[in-house]
Amino acid sequence: MSHTTNEYGQPVGQPLTDWQPRPLPQRETLEGRYCRLEPLSVAQHGDALRAAYEQAQDGRDWTYLFAGPFADEAEWLRYAQQMESSRDPLHFAVIDLESGRAVGTLALMRIAPEHGVIEVGHVAFSPLLKRTRQATEAHFLLMRYAFEQLGYRRYEWKCDSLNAPSRRAAARLGFQYEGAFRQAIVYRGRTRDTHWFSIIDSEWPQVKQGFTRWLAADNFGADGQQRETLEALRQRP
Repeated sequence: MSHTTNEYGQPVGQPLTDWQPRPLPQRETLEGRYCRLEPLSVAQHGDALRAAYEQAQDGRDWTYLFAGPFADEAEWLRYAQQMESSRDPLHFAVIDLESGRAVGTLALMRIAPEHGVIEVGHVAFSPLLKRTRQATEAHFLLMRYAFEQLGYRRYEWKCDSLNAPSRRAAARLGFQYEGAFRQAIVYRGRTRDTHWFSIIDSEWPQVKQGFTRWLAADNFGADGQQRETLEALRQRP
């Protein structure tokens, strides 16, 4: 980080003379080419989400989350209602535009408007969403909303240090690893070291360029497979 010097000769961060606290995210709909993010609604999305999550063969998708798997419909609906009423985390349903159905959720959380810092979390993608164009675009839509519409400076990703798929996903999406917070959380009766990742506003143009290139129709063959990886397209001049 670049710095300047104060009147005592001490190094300090660069001044932000025009800085103003950023607006809070709202319950808005975010439109994409392959998916749409809608504010989570139990009435609109609850049944479809439960059906999508039930496509999983077992409960391993919930191992590193704070809730789930759910024993029955009533337990799921109680949790979904909590998600709908929450404003931090602010939950969104991911709608597959081909089927028109909700296939997963993610949220904006730990929202600090005064600092321009926001985190993506509570990522619960069903088997219908994982490893699809819609999954990648869902992250892109939420990032773009945070950086471009709301003007946040820092977009965070945190995960259990043992959650290798989450660490790989963060790197693929363009997050920079920042370090481990040891014994940061107790959840599900066990300890957790937390890995921190972030994208900052100065990095966003290159990250956005990679997403735009990867999501383009001509990056996919007739079989639906990608021609070039997101990482390669992000690094290309």
